[in-house]
Amino acid sequence: MDTVLGLVGDGFVMIAADATAARGICVLNHEQDKIVELDSSKMIGQSGPVCDTSNFSEYIQKNMTLYELNNNMQLSTHATANFMRRELATALRKGPYQTNILLGGYDARAGASLFFLDYMSALQKVNFGAHGYASNFCLSTFDKEWKEGLDVDGARVIMDKCIAVLEKRFLISNPKFVIKVVDANGIRTL
Repeated sequence: MDTVLGLVGDGFVMIAADATAARGICVLNHEQDKIVELDSSKMIGQSGPVCDTSNFSEYIQKNMTLYELNNNMQLSTHATANFMRRELATALRKGPYQTNILLGGYDARAGASLFFLDYMSALQKVNFGAHGYASNFCLSTFDKEWKEGLDVDGARVIMDKCIAVLEKRFLISNPKFVIKVVDANGIRTL
């Protein structure tokens, strides 16, 4: 029932996720932040069971810190995506993480990039993406509205259109969304 949306703009990545924590048919709260900051220039939006999403994000976060301490350099967004993909593929054969991920990051050389990962360890670099049932409604909006060179305001308009479509057409109520942006200045919440 989770909703995670993301898109790439001119020098930034914007990720939005619903803030509803639910189990079965019960809503526990509307204050859950499903966008995790891996470091100062990378973040992931996750959907799936809370235990799997929190365990996986903490595991990736701590291993990235360990890599930085051992090698005195940060992983790029592309390298982080491939590391996460390998960990999901390894777990698939043991005890899979039921988590779907949008990884957004900014690198000085490569600029902004967004990666789509699913629980089966598929990995693809994309301009926009969505996880959850909301993708049935939002991918067409992204396809129609997204264009090369978007600024933050234009990207926010697209996200607002996606959220409006969900409010109008989606059976499940998602009353609150968290929206974060990563760019050359780091990560900030809108």
